[in-house]
Amino acid sequence: MSSNIYIQRICTHCHSEFMARTTVTKFCSEKCAKRAYKLRIKIIKIEKSEIETEIVKKQLVEPIMDKEFLSILEASKLLGVSRTTLWRLVSDEKLKVTKIGRRSIFRKIDINNLFK
Repeated sequence: MSSNIYIQRICTHCHSEFMARTTVTKFCSEKCAKRAYKLRIKIIKIEKSEIETEIVKKQLVEPIMDKEFLSILEASKLLGVSRTTLWRLVSDEKLKVTKIGRRSIFRKIDINNLFK
């Protein structure tokens, strides 16, 4: 049973005026409804992806926080700089490095003292 009422509405997707036959109609056409649905799904997927990225970033930094000695890669991740910048700090004598064989080790205490 269809209603005999007509209500002037504005489409929530394309913002054009249309005559609705129910009080809950939001879209002027099926095309606008599908486009709005796809946009809503896209936004949900993007938000989910951003949350997953933040979780992965935290998982990469948390094990580093527990260590007392850090490799070049771990120190650069902890500081958020490139390896080149890390070696520039070493050559400017702002950061101390210890060599064990061919490996370079940074003390976490020295990295924390860098900001004092």
